[in-house]
Amino acid sequence: FYLLNVVIFSGTNSTRKSYDSPSEESHRKQIWLTNRKLVLMHNILADQGFKSYRLGMTYFADMENEEYKQLVSRGCLGSFNASLPRRGSTFLRLLEGTDLPDTVDWRDKGYVTGVKDQKQCGSCWAFSATGALEGQHFRKTGTLVSLSEQQLVDCSGTYGNMGCNGGWMDSAFRYIEANGGIDTETSYPYEAKDRICRYNPASVGATCSGYVDVSKFNEEALKEAVATIGPVSVAIDASQMSFQLYTSGVYDEPGCSSLELDHGVLAVGYGTENGHDYWLVKNSWPFGSACSVSSCPQQRCCRPSRPHRKR
Repeated sequence: FYLLNVVIFSGTNSTRKSYDSPSEESHRKQIWLTNRKLVLMHNILADQGFKSYRLGMTYFADMENEEYKQLVSRGCLGSFNASLPRRGSTFLRLLEGTDLPDTVDWRDKGYVTGVKDQKQCGSCWAFSATGALEGQHFRKTGTLVSLSEQQLVDCSGTYGNMGCNGGWMDSAFRYIEANGGIDTETSYPYEAKDRICRYNPASVGATCSGYVDVSKFNEEALKEAVATIGPVSVAIDASQMSFQLYTSGVYDEPGCSSLELDHGVLAVGYGTENGHDYWLVKNSWPFGSACSVSSCPQQRCCRPSRPHRKR
């Protein structure tokens, strides 16, 4: 799927880092200064109306783009191949001509937990999966429960996931369904590292009866799913320098790939801002965690799936 203009929301933009040696600090400072020039030039264009989003000195601002890409692609979605068929059933479309709301933001309806931080662990897939199921649990019960990403990291290896070295949301949903549920985050907190499985059936916060895949390369189908069902797990290409330094606005990157997907996030809404259609996306980084991604007819950057709860 090709995620288009996107709006991302996050916790904070403040960053502090320490380095192993003065030479390493000097090296990082030079990269930071180079990236700062890029940020300033981009934001001048944004101020003049030529760019729909702004860049900033994010957590990754002291990295060259190749370093950042290695970090992002080191795990997270593992060896995902967008050309392979998925195992979920297909989302059933609405009747042609059905009206959808112009704007959707499931945060306003109570479907979305606060921004979380995956830290140094390649567990974006787990955060995307719990976010979708948290929304479905709220839809069914009216109670928003934060679910355990750490359980998915520790326990879903037999379903093809590799903990902090990558995984996939579909595999997480299959594990939760077969396991009979997933614990709450409170009972099984996040540690950002691989541990032994400590699932406790007495602490289950939600169950899942399966998931469906939204047709790839079909933005209207994704819009229907988000509007009528709730937050949807999506995979995006997060490798671009513009995403590395993104802070706010409607993110629109022509270089984004529809096949080389390396990051799992959560689509929590859509809308239009200053003539730009966008998707509202929840990230799992300590900055830029809410992002507006621009919509385009080519549909780049994303592949969606969503869980459904047991009745």
